[in-house]
Parts: sequence; structure tokens; C-alpha cells
Amino acid sequence: MLLSIVLLLAACTARSATKGKITGADAQPGAVPNIVGSYSVNGLDPLGTEYGGNLMIKPGAAPAEYLLQWIVTGSIQEGRGKLDGNTLRVEWRTVEGIKPSSGVTTYTVTTKRELYGDRAVSGLSKVGTERAFPNPEGKGR
Repeated sequence: MLLSIVLLLAACTARSATKGKITGADAQPGAVPNIVGSYSVNGLDPLGTEYGGNLMIKPGAAPAEYLLQWIVTGSIQEGRGKLDGNTLRVEWRTVEGIKPSSGVTTYTVTTKRELYGDRAVSGLSKVGTERAFPNPEGKGR
């Protein structure tokens, strides 16, 4: 039942997610905007499959640490990230979904709170890409 809801939510979000381009400039390392919040994501996995969904970023226990949860086509993933300058490096894993997987995503943060970067999946030599666009206040939460 939960997986059905996740798949439906991800499919709806994939259609409405911003498919546009990153419009903000890379944030200066000392002036990174607050990244806590809800995002729409879209990406291309290492096998060339497009996906979409939602990303929630919450503060972690330590300074510059963040907890992330993706609800994307076919799975729920969780990760822990560390912000260094304008780079957020996240180790993630699937917690529910079609295929268990894990990996590392390395985002660059823009002045408009957008995130973009490479998404590696353990065991695959190719790397995918992912973009995350902040949802307006009150949306996607």
C-alpha cells in the first residue's frame, strides 16, 4: 500500500517538477543560502532513466550537517550530508522501494537555493545527474 502511494506521488510530482534549467549562480562558499526545506527533484540515473519526485532537507545534529529524504519514482531514499562551502556531499541509501541501492550525491548550491550535481550509485561505473528546485513556502510539505 505504501509503495503504491509513493509511486503515485512520485509520478504526479515528476509531471509537475520544474524541468527547467538551474538559473541561480553558484553560491559563494561563505554566502550559501539556507537549504532546509522542500524541493522538487528531477534527474537522470546512471542507466539513462529519467526520474522525478520530492526531496526534504532537514538540519542534522551537527553544524553544516543535513538529513535528506527523497520520495522518487519507485523508492524512498534517505541520506546524511555535510555542507562544505557551496558543496553538499550526501551519502544515501534506499529504505523502501523496488531495488535496494546506495551511493553518493554531490550537489552544488546556487544563490537561489537550487541544488545540482552528480549522483553515483554503488556498483555502477557511470554517474547520473540530479537537480533540485525549492518549492514555494507551503508547497510539497
